[in-house]
Amino acid sequence: MTSGKMENITNVMEYEAIAREKLPKMVYDFYASGAEDQWTLHENRSAFSRILFRPRILIDVSNIDTTTTILGFEISMPIMVAPTAMQKMAHPEGELATARATSAAGTIMTLSLSGTCSVEEVASTGPGTRFFQLYVIEDRNVVRQLVRRAEKAGFKAIAVTVDRPRLGRREADIKNRFTLPSYLTIKNFEGLDLATIDRTNDSGFATYVGYQFDRSLNWKDLKWLQTITKLPILVKGVLTAEDASLAVQEGIAGIIVSNHGARQLDYVPATIMALEEVVKAVQGRVPVFLDGGVRRGTDVFKALALGASGVFIGRPVVFALAADGEAGVRKVLQMLHDEFELTMALSGCRSIKEITRAHVMTPWDNQRVACRM
Repeated sequence: MTSGKMENITNVMEYEAIAREKLPKMVYDFYASGAEDQWTLHENRSAFSRILFRPRILIDVSNIDTTTTILGFEISMPIMVAPTAMQKMAHPEGELATARATSAAGTIMTLSLSGTCSVEEVASTGPGTRFFQLYVIEDRNVVRQLVRRAEKAGFKAIAVTVDRPRLGRREADIKNRFTLPSYLTIKNFEGLDLATIDRTNDSGFATYVGYQFDRSLNWKDLKWLQTITKLPILVKGVLTAEDASLAVQEGIAGIIVSNHGARQLDYVPATIMALEEVVKAVQGRVPVFLDGGVRRGTDVFKALALGASGVFIGRPVVFALAADGEAGVRKVLQMLHDEFELTMALSGCRSIKEITRAHVMTPWDNQRVACRM
């Protein structure tokens, strides 16, 4: 597609169609597919369409402020970049391009542990607020090394993914026999003391990443993680009130409502459907974020109205990266910002704090009314 046509893109979803054409099938399927029947994958998107607006009128919206503060860091909008693995499969500059685009947008990037650029390389792109996504693996010495490197590189928080004790059944990857292209490596594992694998074998890194996640991971391990870092720790992968309450009790700094992009357990709720349950359980004690299914600024508004402090986007970023590199990621973030700002104006909200539960209606609102009658 020519640069002129790129300029004519009007919404985030168009980038996926371009990425589908440009990327090898194995790579596109890795980014796009979900687990098993992919019911949750489709529900992550379609659930947003069942939430409607209740706009207020005759409010002076000549000035709209989309800025917000996340863990003490002021950002331009409540739209942040989620951890997405192996971005150099999408574009030669991979996570470096994403880091620059996110910094230019004035928001937060979360670097995947399974990135094809390291924490040091991302830090070298210049200033920016960045979080580091971490899996707790069996070798705790490696976990310590990873956390120390993230701290030294200036990352501001650790987002621990907790919904992957085993790899979900991603049938597209099974059919494609997915492997990381031979010219790429998982950069964050380079330079570590990996005593349990043979570092002379290139496949060793893939084996380490793929099979060393700790299946015994539990709340005590998150408590241990808090003892090795002063960075705030977010728990990514919460879908229930019960786990949200436990996270708060364990001193977690924030919760990311996520179903792993629908790539783990199929037939779990869409994240937007699980959000309000988690928000009510937390009772404002820690911020709650949403990850999954966001493709429009209207989706961002709906998430905030249901209590989220912000949202993370993953697939829109990697598809835009595949389509047009750093420029594509910049445009995606700008489009979502502009759509969100317009939604605020048309709903009668001049700032983030004015977005309330009263601005949306949901299917379960009708259920509550029926129960009271």
